[in-house]
Amino acid sequence: MNGKYRYLIMAMIVFMTVVNYVDRGAISYAQQAIIEEFGLDPKSWGEILGYFGYGYMFGALFGGMLADRRGPKYVWLLAGTAWSIFEIGTAYAGDIGMALFGGSALAGFAVFRVLFGLAEGPTFSTINRTMANWAAPKEKGFATALGLLGTPLGALLTAPIAVAILSVTNWKNMFLILGIIGLVWVIVWAKMFTDLPEDHPKVSKAELAEIRSKEDLLKSETSLAEAKQIHVPWYAFFKNPTLVMNAIGYFAFQYVNFLILTWTPKYLQDTFDFKLSSLWYLGMIPWIGACFTVLIGGKISDALRRRTGNLRIARSGLAVVSLFLTAVCFMFIPAVESVGAVLALMAIGNAFNFLPNSVYWTVIIDTEPAKAGTFGGVTHFFTNIATIVAPTLTGALVASSGYKAMFVAAAVAAAIGMVAMAFVKPGRSNTISGKSITS
Repeated sequence: MNGKYRYLIMAMIVFMTVVNYVDRGAISYAQQAIIEEFGLDPKSWGEILGYFGYGYMFGALFGGMLADRRGPKYVWLLAGTAWSIFEIGTAYAGDIGMALFGGSALAGFAVFRVLFGLAEGPTFSTINRTMANWAAPKEKGFATALGLLGTPLGALLTAPIAVAILSVTNWKNMFLILGIIGLVWVIVWAKMFTDLPEDHPKVSKAELAEIRSKEDLLKSETSLAEAKQIHVPWYAFFKNPTLVMNAIGYFAFQYVNFLILTWTPKYLQDTFDFKLSSLWYLGMIPWIGACFTVLIGGKISDALRRRTGNLRIARSGLAVVSLFLTAVCFMFIPAVESVGAVLALMAIGNAFNFLPNSVYWTVIIDTEPAKAGTFGGVTHFFTNIATIVAPTLTGALVASSGYKAMFVAAAVAAAIGMVAMAFVKPGRSNTISGKSITS
């Protein structure tokens, strides 16, 4: 890699995140077959989609702490193996529920979706720990964005991959195939990754010097080595307004993200009478722009940091503007009627939603680099309440008020996130050391 081995590590994380997102989103494309086979209604289906979030929240919380204590490699291998196994188990969830839980397929899916979410939960807090260990100071925004690229890319590829598999086999085999792919990634990752670049034989001295450089640090930033010398308890998160408001902003992002991921296929089928064969490309449209903006946002954030020397402008300022534009796009969707206009507004709104995706994680690294995994996990715990609320609330809104209500709810969520991010002040001046905030 000519002294850039860390970029190969980042590329493998992108691939893993794609697998992760395809695994969690594929069930949305099997919804018609599953609903018909087990006699489910929209409310029950919304609950099944929402059960994932219960496990995901706690997986994020404890996975981040575990990544700080045991190292990211341990968590990667444990989580990747577990979610792949539970993905395979989803193929039999309904039958297991019928056999073991009083004839309730819903209970069977609930168990496997919660366990699957628990196993996938550590992903992004572990990415944050990995980037804090491996990324150079000047590239933190882009490196984090690159790690998060797998989110929209995975969501984009979920539609063609799921539909392609479903066109040649049944929904149960789809889960088997996806689970096996995850296990293959785990085997490869075990051979090529180490917790720290210092421990990897393919990282040159020049690259390591670049990663650990202090020359590019702003006055409001601190190095990983310096941060590790300061004891910061996990509960200090709740004493830091910047980290709390950042979590609320990230909640808004996740609400919109998970709404589109879980309900777009059914919305298109119910509202515009599209068949499964059409969803392979229609389901991709809302994610096209996001695949670019997630990276562009990281670049913009790094550029603003470099040119202004102000982390608040570079991080929270970018998020405020982006969430405002997201809210505007989703608020306009109920006013249009054509599928083209709806998909265009969804795509543009989602692109703006993903523009500051890296910001929520970079704020944590900027503020508490030594606790990037733990505080990333706490952030993700509260953020992922949205993975329960978005699909479950949407099911209730659709049943009572129709599909237009779900887009209004998305706009309201984005607006709340915008307000929260206006109060975010990242950097060392907001780092909590022991019992007080240092200056």
